[in-house]
Order: sequence, then structure tokens, then C-alpha cells
Amino acid sequence: MPSTTEQQLVTYLADAHSIEEQALQQLRKAPGIANDPELTRAFEEHLVETERHEQLTRERLEQLGGSPSRFKDLVMKAGGEGFVWFARSQPDSTGKLVAHAYSYEALELASYELLLRVATIAGDHETARIAREIAQDERRMRERLGGLFDASVETSLRELTADDLQQHLVDYLTDAHAIETQSIGLLGPAPALVENGPLGQLFEEHLAETRVHRRLIEERLEAHGSSPSKLKDLAMRAAAINWGTFFAVHPDTVGKLNAFAYAFEHLEMGGYEQLKRVAARAGDQATVVVVERILAEEQAAAEKLAARFDRSAEASLEAAGVTGTG
Repeated sequence: MPSTTEQQLVTYLADAHSIEEQALQQLRKAPGIANDPELTRAFEEHLVETERHEQLTRERLEQLGGSPSRFKDLVMKAGGEGFVWFARSQPDSTGKLVAHAYSYEALELASYELLLRVATIAGDHETARIAREIAQDERRMRERLGGLFDASVETSLRELTADDLQQHLVDYLTDAHAIETQSIGLLGPAPALVENGPLGQLFEEHLAETRVHRRLIEERLEAHGSSPSKLKDLAMRAAAINWGTFFAVHPDTVGKLNAFAYAFEHLEMGGYEQLKRVAARAGDQATVVVVERILAEEQAAAEKLAARFDRSAEASLEAAGVTGTG
């Protein structure tokens, strides 16, 4: 059934509110997980901002005659609790927390960039103002976390306690291989989900790069007399299948997939930033060189995805059958 731009705007606002609910679940627990005072302070200060973001999106929804989606909010809250459990269960909990938070800020940023564009198309200047303001907060937090990778690695190595840096490096390499395996699982079906347009071509090009990335990581594992973790790869591959199903059932697949892919690039970048530092600490310059090459390509892919936000917002409205602004 065709809808209006205003109806879709309410849907995007409800999605934004759900993302803030998940962020709140994570940020309320993050200070207790981060074993570094600067990281703890960053999470505490952003929690205050996020509480305001939740209020702004909820109030704007109500002003437009909508309301938060209880189902979406419940699902996202559960997801937030799930990640908190995951981070706490890891021996290097601070590193995992920072890499995920870095990615989550990118997801929020992308979501508000898309909301800003939908609001602009709808002529809703107040929602556009709110989206722009929150996007600036998310961008600052992402950059702040990006400046704390040194601290997160320092803390993670203390959390691991053992002095065997080479084994820790192998563990980080198997994590990287698993993430690349998930990336391949996500990128494989992505072009068909966006009907093989320019965004689909971008996914195809990055899929080829990602296969090379995984091979490069395999070679570094072999150089250390090790191999990928079948368990980690299987878990990440299964997650990719679940996400593919999620995107396939949403009418605004292009926008959601663009935002998620942008965030996933930041998850990879966060992991590689930490891997590079562990490799340097272990004296493995060959791995540092490989990781720097991969990081440059992940950054380039993220920038290309950001450049598609305008068209993705338009395509999502078209897919939802938007007929006008009345």
C-alpha cells in the first residue's frame, strides 16, 4: 500500500528511537566493563547525550502523531543486553567493548544521516534539525572512541594477564578472519537485495577486496603456525545469514543495508586498529603492513557507503511506495 513521506518519516523516527534504546542499555553498563578511566568517562558523558537523544526522538514522534514501537524497542533492548553479556564474557572485554561501540556510533550516525535526508525531502525542518544535531553528537563520540584504541589495547593486554604476546596476536588474527568471513556472508547476497544498482556494484567490488583480506589474514596465521578458528568462523557465518534474512523482509532494504554496511566497516576498522597495535607490540611488522593495507581499503569502502546516503534515502522511499508529501 502506497504511503506518504510523512508516514515514512515517522517510521524512521521510530527506528531511531529503538536504536537509542539499545544504546542506553549498552551505555549504562559500559562504564562497569571498561577498565580504563578515560574510556569510562567517555561512556558516562555519552550516556547523558544519549538520554537526551532518546527524549528528542520520542517527543518528535509524539508531535507527529506517532509513538515509539514497543516491539522494536524491546528487541533492541534485548540486543543491547546481549552485547553487554558478550563483552563481559570475553577475556579482553575492554577491547571488544570499544570496537563494538565504535561501530555502533557509526550505525547511529548513518541512521541519522538517512533520517535527515528523509526529513528534508518531507520538508520537516524540525526533524531535520534534530537529526543533524544528534548526528553531530554521534560523530564526535565515534571520533573520540577512535582516539582511544591505544588505551583499549593497553587495557586488553592487561586483562589477558598472560605474557605470551604471540598467542594473543594469533587470537586477534582468528577474530579478524571470523569478521572477514561474516563480511563475505553479508556482501555475497547484498547486490541482489539492492537490485544490483550502484550500491550493489560497490558491494561487489568490496566483496572481491574482502576475499583478499581473508586470504591475507590466513597467510599471517600460517606464518605463526596457526589456522583460522572453525568455531568463530561458523558463528560469524550464521550471524550473516540471520542479517540477510532481516534485510530481505524490509521494504526500505537499501537504506537499512547501507547504514548497516557502513557500521560493519567500522566494526572491521575497530578490530584492525587493535590488531595493528597488538602486532606492533609483538614485533610482527609483516602483520602491521598487512593490516595497514586492509584498514585503508575498509576506510575507503566506508567513505563510498557514506557517499550513497542521499540516493539510499530516495530509493528507500521509492521502495515503500511513497506517493507524495501529503
